[in-house]
Amino acid sequence: MHLYNFTLQPPTAIPHAIVGNFSGARQQEIIVSRGTRLELLRPDPTTGKIVTVVASNVFGSIRALHPFRLTGGTKDYVIVASDSGRIVILDYDPKLSCFVKIHQETYGKSGARRVVPGQYLATDPKGRAVMISALEKAKLVYILNRDAAARLTISSPLEAHKTNAIIHHIVGLDVGFENPTFAALEVDYTQADQDSTGAAFNNAEKMLTYYELDLGLNHVVRKWSEPTDPRANMLVQVPGGQLASSERYDGPSGVLICCEDHIIYRHMDAPQHRVPIPRRKYPFQDNDRGLLITAAVMHKMKGAFFFLLQSEEGDLYKVTIEHDEQDVKALKIKYFDTVPVATSLCILKSGFLFVAAEFGNHHFYQFLKLGDEGEEFSSTDYPLYGMAEPGASLPRITFHPHKLENLALVEEMESLDPIVDSKVLNLLPDAGTPQIFAACGRAHRSTFRTLRHGLDVEESVREDLGAIPKAIWTTKLKEDDEHDAYIILSFVNRSLVLSVGETIIEAENTGFLIDVPTVAVQQIGADALLQVHTYGIRHIMGDKRVNEWRAPDGKTIVSATTNKRQVVVALSSGELVYFELDLEGQLNEYQDRGAMGSTILALSIGEVPEGRQRTPFLAVGCEDQTVRIISLAPENTLETISLQALTAPPTSICIADILDASLNRTQPTMFVNIGLQNGVLLRTVLDPLNGQLTDTRTRFLGTRPVKLVRITVQGNPAILALSSRAWLNYTYQNLMHFTPLLHSALDCASSFSAESHANGLIGVAGSVLSISQIPQLGTILKQDCIPLDYTPRKFVLHPQNGLFYLIEGDHRTYSEEASREQLAKLGAEHETPDEDILNLPASQFGRPKAPAGVWASCIRIIDPVEGKTVHVVPLDNNEAAFSLAVVPFAAHDNELHLVVGTAQDAFLAPRSCTSGFLRTYKFKEEGRSLELLHKTETDDVPRALLAFQGRLAAGVGKSLRLYDMGKKKLLRKVENKNFFSSIVTLNTQGSRIIVGDMQESIYYAAYKPPENRLLVFADDTQPRWITSATMLDYNTVIAGDRFGNVFVNRLDTKVSEQVDDDPSGAGFLHEKGLLMGAPHKTSMLAHFHIGDIVTGIHKVSMVTGGRDVLVYTGLHGTIGVLAPFVAKDDVDFMTTLEQHMRTEHLSLVGRDHLAWRGYYAPVKAVVDGDLCEMYARLPPNKQSDIANELDRTVGEVLKKLEQLRVTASGF
Repeated sequence: MHLYNFTLQPPTAIPHAIVGNFSGARQQEIIVSRGTRLELLRPDPTTGKIVTVVASNVFGSIRALHPFRLTGGTKDYVIVASDSGRIVILDYDPKLSCFVKIHQETYGKSGARRVVPGQYLATDPKGRAVMISALEKAKLVYILNRDAAARLTISSPLEAHKTNAIIHHIVGLDVGFENPTFAALEVDYTQADQDSTGAAFNNAEKMLTYYELDLGLNHVVRKWSEPTDPRANMLVQVPGGQLASSERYDGPSGVLICCEDHIIYRHMDAPQHRVPIPRRKYPFQDNDRGLLITAAVMHKMKGAFFFLLQSEEGDLYKVTIEHDEQDVKALKIKYFDTVPVATSLCILKSGFLFVAAEFGNHHFYQFLKLGDEGEEFSSTDYPLYGMAEPGASLPRITFHPHKLENLALVEEMESLDPIVDSKVLNLLPDAGTPQIFAACGRAHRSTFRTLRHGLDVEESVREDLGAIPKAIWTTKLKEDDEHDAYIILSFVNRSLVLSVGETIIEAENTGFLIDVPTVAVQQIGADALLQVHTYGIRHIMGDKRVNEWRAPDGKTIVSATTNKRQVVVALSSGELVYFELDLEGQLNEYQDRGAMGSTILALSIGEVPEGRQRTPFLAVGCEDQTVRIISLAPENTLETISLQALTAPPTSICIADILDASLNRTQPTMFVNIGLQNGVLLRTVLDPLNGQLTDTRTRFLGTRPVKLVRITVQGNPAILALSSRAWLNYTYQNLMHFTPLLHSALDCASSFSAESHANGLIGVAGSVLSISQIPQLGTILKQDCIPLDYTPRKFVLHPQNGLFYLIEGDHRTYSEEASREQLAKLGAEHETPDEDILNLPASQFGRPKAPAGVWASCIRIIDPVEGKTVHVVPLDNNEAAFSLAVVPFAAHDNELHLVVGTAQDAFLAPRSCTSGFLRTYKFKEEGRSLELLHKTETDDVPRALLAFQGRLAAGVGKSLRLYDMGKKKLLRKVENKNFFSSIVTLNTQGSRIIVGDMQESIYYAAYKPPENRLLVFADDTQPRWITSATMLDYNTVIAGDRFGNVFVNRLDTKVSEQVDDDPSGAGFLHEKGLLMGAPHKTSMLAHFHIGDIVTGIHKVSMVTGGRDVLVYTGLHGTIGVLAPFVAKDDVDFMTTLEQHMRTEHLSLVGRDHLAWRGYYAPVKAVVDGDLCEMYARLPPNKQSDIANELDRTVGEVLKKLEQLRVTASGF
């Protein structure tokens, strides 16, 4: 078995985000890390839209990002810390539109290790030095400078290690142009290591330490170290240093120390200031729980600065420092607004705030005001600026949360992070391909999402015409007009001209002939219009004069193609008539006519190249299943140059110049697109010098004949292909994409541009005219969301009614019922809660935090076709749902029941619960509501449930059990307790159950009815922390683990047959265990490191009539495919290509590709398609070298890569 891995949807989580002038322009950009990818985002200050400029897969794990700018520089560089054991400095090259590696310095081993630097990064604000730190002990400082040629240089590393120290955070101090200084939060564990009583551990001090880089002596010294609050978790740089232009200081310098429940200003030889963090004024919440700051950003303005700090509840606080030069007078804090909890906050100078959300969609806000009103709390309100008793907490202060006042949401970036569970099914009507259903998010920001392959289309106008048109065109009046003036519709025996203004109305006196069907319309020359109809050509001048050309007697025009200077028409006799516009604006007919010898079905010429008189090629499709390229050059007009044989008669041809960097980076490539009657599209490259056709690629679009339309999308040429689905062929990030449109099937379409619909599409389906827009290119999955109340856990599909049953649950959260009970308690104590805070929407502010062991949970019924929640069943008695299954119980005539595994009073650390339950529900109202039949108590949490031979298989803690239906509860029939840890996944075929153990990989178990035994007969040779598993066949299983690996295990066929042939299981019951486990071991067939925790693997066919592939989803929002190779030649070809790519396409962060994909075990039998697809981005000379090594042309290699992706996934 060999598999080909490629990504459909890259990870959408953003662990790190930074802002700076990376392209050297005056505009600021955002660089985000998506775990294994680096992306540059460009916000548009006028519209608030964010555009992805470049995205690079680094084939490594990015651990930290930091921007810096050399003193006096105009652009920012990026420092990347990763698991490669190297520090890397990147520069964004706007000409090549890619990241360029400037420096790469090795300092340690690869992998994310405790003592190898890479976890933290800090830079000197003046761009003179950078510190890179590990979690423990190691800190290195690099000096950054320029050489004589003004190129960036980096020094050898200087050590700032401290043995037996755990580092919590580091930051660069703003000291102006004095020696660069870095601050670190450290804990020395020397005494805690030697003290067995634990007293030293509890009394360990957290130190704030300053490390100074002496530029004169070229070494790092520990300048100052003082104990600080033991619960400090983050440092924030405070502006300081003298301005170059005056004696004034930017700020007091030093750091803000973010601690649990309060914030401290601290600097060497300066008094400390401390303020408490305001808390929400909930009438009931867990008051013993501390409040942490999780994200922070500092923003400088002219003569002022402020901080935005965010708590773990999402509340933003504005912190200001009142200072006189270097002396701090007061530290002030006030509530600002509430936004999603962020991993990074970025403030742009254009007045925007980018929130890289920890979970769910990322938000882009605009500042409306700076939040100067509202209650402010100051360190001067407390004795000794809040430091009278440093060890004691300050009195708590509260605030009223409010809806957004200072910020306005302008853009939302969709993010699937985290995907907790998923299914791949074809449930939606007329969808064609399967949809991916994903349970995403956390707490109040959770969603259930339906993902469909295609570009989203926003329809703005829909009107019934009352008759069915055959074709539609739009045209401007003059060449330099911005918007279209007319819409022309052609019916069976007439034409209709509509005028485009504030409204669309029927036009009069246009010069168009309306009592005949139209064949083509074109704005020609500077200000003329052209109408080709069945019986001739009308050339309508700008002054409304009309020149007519009539078709010869007994002949009609069956097809036509036009551009701004040329017209070619095909007559019913199989002849071509060619016209060209002269310099006076008159259409001249070429004296000869070209006879094709067959009925002409389709014609196409390209647009006239800039600075040229004509386009030299015409494509003609004939009934004899050929397409001919005809010359239009003056020296050999209407001569056939080349010919392409087809498998079916052509219905439509379109020549278009579209940029595809994989073929040509510098200029657009001329493509001939041919649509066939059988629904197949051929795309071939037309050589602009000799007119030869090369690199032909085919794709099945649908069941209807293909119609092709050349359109403009967001200012660039594109091709719309219409079949039983509409497809768009366009360029995005310089590479060509071919994606279906999520729109009802169109019969004909055209570009449309009006004041209210710039870059729009106008189309006709039947008799209905629609105007629509494509809001965003580049996305291949459209997301439809259903909001959820709590974190989704798992969901299942009802096999008959097509409804989903989803369980949700949140720890430390009050449910609606529990909240009412708490309010009733307050009422009994005669306390009146604040109604305003109780009525805040939970979807924005979340729910009040409860003590540990309190859960809110429910069962939700979802209709995926309607896209709505049908019914919600809340769980009582502080029960939380962990698993569910739809089970046909044989004892009840195979009637379907829903069984939900719950736990009461569950604690996460240490893991415990007072009792587990199996809740059995009966389906009511065709599954749209549930009736509780009974509850069955268990001694542990049921984490996995499965229907098995008319019974319920349940993984309850470390036990595997079979239950049957009883009158008052489920009846336990058989049990196996010989599992190492908790059972998390169950799969079955026949009498075999595949058990996924939380820590010990996969077990093979068999049920033997004669003896009523569940026997484990095979397991894995190595322990694995399983997250998901799926059976590929009776003996083979694929699984994912918590460290981002997927692996395929197979049981020996002989062992499998031996087990099946033993009716009682006695034969292997007494066999000696191997390696302290089962008597037989599985062999590993394939192994691969995905780089994301796999939460779902599904064996499914993604293409109609295609073979089964494995679709997996990852926690960070990754969606990928593992496709089996069919031929040995493909395996050899792709393996060789992958080896070449490993040497030619080096990781941006310096990670070795083979080591990355074999992070925990060597790669086996899997080819990395993501790396192979980077072949399209290589320089042409490297592409040619690799292709020569493979005995192929560049086009053949690219064709093979496209074919592997399209045949496996349709993407």
